[in-house]
Amino acid sequence: MTANASGLAREIGRRRTFAIISHPDAGKTTLTEKMLLYGGVIQLAGAVKAKRGRLAAVSDWMEMERERGISITTSVMQFPYRGKQMNLLDTPGHADFSEDTYRTLHAVDGAVMLLDSAKGVESQTRKLFRVCRQRSVPIFTFVNKMDRPGRDPFAHIGEVESVLEIGVFPVTWPIFRGGVFRGVYHRLTRQVYLFDAEHASSSAAKGAERPPVTLTGLDDPRLTAAVGDEGHAQLCDDIEMLEDAGDSFDHERFLAGELSPMFFGSAINNFGLEAFLETFSDWMPSPAPRISDAGRVSPTSDEFSAFVFKVQANMDRAHRDRVAFLRICSGRFEHGMMVYHVRLDREQRLAKPTQFLALERSHVAEAFAGDVIGVHDAGAFEIGDTLTAGARFQFEPIPSFAPEFFVRLLVSDPLKRKQFLKGLEQLAQEGTVHLCRPLGNRAGDLIIGAVGRLQIEVVQHRLQTEYGVKVKSEAVPYQIARWIVRRDGCPVDSKTLNSSWLKTVVLDVRDRPVALFEGEWPIRTAEKFHPELEFAETAQGVVVRGS
Repeated sequence: MTANASGLAREIGRRRTFAIISHPDAGKTTLTEKMLLYGGVIQLAGAVKAKRGRLAAVSDWMEMERERGISITTSVMQFPYRGKQMNLLDTPGHADFSEDTYRTLHAVDGAVMLLDSAKGVESQTRKLFRVCRQRSVPIFTFVNKMDRPGRDPFAHIGEVESVLEIGVFPVTWPIFRGGVFRGVYHRLTRQVYLFDAEHASSSAAKGAERPPVTLTGLDDPRLTAAVGDEGHAQLCDDIEMLEDAGDSFDHERFLAGELSPMFFGSAINNFGLEAFLETFSDWMPSPAPRISDAGRVSPTSDEFSAFVFKVQANMDRAHRDRVAFLRICSGRFEHGMMVYHVRLDREQRLAKPTQFLALERSHVAEAFAGDVIGVHDAGAFEIGDTLTAGARFQFEPIPSFAPEFFVRLLVSDPLKRKQFLKGLEQLAQEGTVHLCRPLGNRAGDLIIGAVGRLQIEVVQHRLQTEYGVKVKSEAVPYQIARWIVRRDGCPVDSKTLNSSWLKTVVLDVRDRPVALFEGEWPIRTAEKFHPELEFAETAQGVVVRGS
C-alpha cells in the first residue's frame, strides 16, 4: 500500500457517520447537544425550547424550529471525539417530517434509537426502525429520561425484542436508590458510574456542564454507601440475571443490524452519557461499501464518489442561498474539484464546500469518505444525484413517498405569483412537499401534497418569511397519490394519461406523472381498466415521459 493510499485509509477509518432517530419528545435534540458538549464543540448546552431568556438548541437553525421547540429538518453537524471525526445528522422526530428522516438514513452508517423510559417503543420509532432494518443499519439503543418514573429496565429489553424483532444486549444497567436514578453499571468493563446527588440538585443539573462521575466496581464499599444495601442487592441480582441469560455480545450480528447494544441514562442531566459515548465511539462502524448499479463501491477507492441526500434553500436568508448536502462514499474531496454529474451527463464544479454546526459554517479544504459536506447549488442538484470522478454508475435511488394530505395554495397578492412559484419549486426540490402541477400546458391551480399536515404549515410559514408571499390553503377532495409507471418499463403516453379512468393526473417536480384519487375505489377501478400500469406508492427516480 502506498503512502497516499495508507493515509486515505487512515482518514476514512476515523469517520463515523450516524443519525439519531426517535419518537417526538424522547429527547433527541437534547442528546445531540450533549454529544457536541462532550466533543468540546460547545461549552454550554442550549435549551431545546427557545423560551424567553433561554438559548435555542444549536441543531435547530430554522426560525419555526426555534419558535415551536421541534426539529423540522435534518441538521448536519461535524465534531471530533476521542480521535474520531463524527458526522451527526440530527433528524426530525415528528411523523409529519418522516420523509426527511428516511432520506437521511440513506446517508449514514449507523443510528442511535432513542427511547423514552416511560413510553418505550412508540409508533414513529417503529417506522424509522423498519427503514434501518431494510438497509441493515447497525443500531444502538439509548433509553432516556431514567431520572423520571418509567418502566422496568427488563420491560424495555422485552419490548424491543418482541415489537422490533431485534436482539438486545444491555451494555449498561441502571442503578437506583429508593427509586432514584443514581448511576449505571457497565457490564463489559465491570465499572460503576456514580452521579453526584448534590450536582444533580444544583443549577448544573440542567445538563449545561459535564457532571462529576465516580468510577468504581461492584465490590467497592462506596457503591453500597451511595445506593444503600437494598439498592446494591437489587443491582447484583439484576446483573446475575443478565449474566445467567448467557448471551454474549456478537459484533457481527450488530454490524448486520440484527443485535442492538442497549444503554440507559438521562441526556438532560448527562447521566450515563459518558459510558455510552465511550462505547459508542469504539463500536460505531466506519464507512462501509455502497451499493450502485455497477456493484459495491469501496470507501477506500481512490476515485471520489458521492450522492446528494438533501437540498436546503435559504439557510442564509440574506443571500438566498441553496445548499446541496453530499454524503461522500469513496475517495477524497478537494476544494474546487470538478466531478461528473451522472444524471445531467456533464462535468460539474463543487463550489463553496462547507461543513456545518447548524447555521455555523466552516470552509472545507478536503474531506473523505464518510464525511457530509454542503456545496453551493444553483439548481443543478436533486435528491439522489450521483457524483463521481468520471465513472458512469449510479448509487441506489432514494425513494419518494406518496403524500397523504393535499391542499390548494392560493396567493393573497396576485402580483407576487412569480415569487410564489419560485418558492414552491424550491421547496418541492428540497422534498419538503410534493408539488402537483397541471399536466402539459393546461392552466390550473397548483396542488400541494405532504406526508403530514404540519408540513403544509411549514410551507406556508416559509413562503411568507423566506419569499415574502402570504398564502392561504383550500381543501381539495384528494386522499391518495400514486406514481404512474408502465409495467413494461416503456414511457407512459399522453393518451393513457388522459384516460377517463384517471380523473386527475398531475406532474411532480421531476415531471413524473402522478394520479390523484379521492379514495381506494377509484384506484381499484383504474387498475382494472389499465392492467398495463402500476400505481406506485413510492417513486424510485424512474424516468417516464409525462406528456
